[in-house]
Amino acid sequence: MLKRKLAALALSAALALPAFAATEVSGVKFEDKVTANGTELVLNGAGLRKKLVFKVYAMGLYLPAKADSAAAVLSAHGNKRIQIVTLRDLSAEQLAEALEKGVEDNNAPGDMAKIKSRLEEFRANLLAMEKVPEKSDVRIEWNGSATRVFLNGNQKGKDIAGEDFYLALLKIWFGDKPAQADLKDALLGKAK
Repeated sequence: MLKRKLAALALSAALALPAFAATEVSGVKFEDKVTANGTELVLNGAGLRKKLVFKVYAMGLYLPAKADSAAAVLSAHGNKRIQIVTLRDLSAEQLAEALEKGVEDNNAPGDMAKIKSRLEEFRANLLAMEKVPEKSDVRIEWNGSATRVFLNGNQKGKDIAGEDFYLALLKIWFGDKPAQADLKDALLGKAK
């Protein structure tokens, strides 16, 4: 009888504690909920970016509400966060080149012409990082009016206006030629 009461007490105590769940990708934990610019965002999905056999980064996508398709991600309104945690040492140049190529591969020439100067500003923001050592936390956030780049919590460079620019960035992972198909699925919560 005492064991049952203790077990019931332990269960009720455990249920009373707030749950702080996280999704883990290659040793990197992505919280299920975060606050960005005063808004609560939920983890839509997280996955691993590989190049050949090398792990490059773990990535999480945070949105105001869950989205289960690329179209739903690209049409989501409100604040958003791309969170990348590097799994190897990178130079800022390597990161900038990879992200720029992803934008170019997934946006039509007419759209590229509209964002060209902002893509150059984005590149300058990334290059301001100089080095991106293993376990660096790179966040690319849309705050409702601008794209901001952070390295380990510190903003790099200046704000970049226009939600169309942030959507062009999202297409790196959600466009017709995503950086990696299984990463796209993971970010949509479709793969473990």
